[in-house]
Amino acid sequence: MNRAWAVLGLVMLLGCGGGRSVDAAASFINQTRHSDSDLWAMWRSAQEKVAKQIDLNPAEQGSEAEILPGDARAFHVNPTTLTVVPEPDISSQALFAATGTERADPTGMIACPQPCNVRYATAYSRYKPSFRAILEYEFENQILFVLGYDMRWR
Repeated sequence: MNRAWAVLGLVMLLGCGGGRSVDAAASFINQTRHSDSDLWAMWRSAQEKVAKQIDLNPAEQGSEAEILPGDARAFHVNPTTLTVVPEPDISSQALFAATGTERADPTGMIACPQPCNVRYATAYSRYKPSFRAILEYEFENQILFVLGYDMRWR
């Protein structure tokens, strides 16, 4: 891609489905170049990761990891009109004006709306994790939120 893009899963509502099967109301509003079947594969992978182990604070710097056992309820959470859209990196000028941080374009940062505990989050453009890794992480966050976990450092 010409521009650096990150994927941010935005949730209108998440619901619970019937186990691992896809609920009739479960859906994505897919505004990416990826197929719905790709998104479903990533969602299922996120469910499996949450069911296996939960890291509640991967974004908290300087603290001990808070790792919990997995939660099998993750298999019952399906997306309900979950919007998946590309989000452009913030420009180096805007990032500097907002935070005083200097980075070259692409900055590798995107705006992180409330209730996020930081103003900007790392995008995949600068740091090169894959689309799949970023989106699965965002899907894990959506699943954990529905299950009632503390999302402060996710």
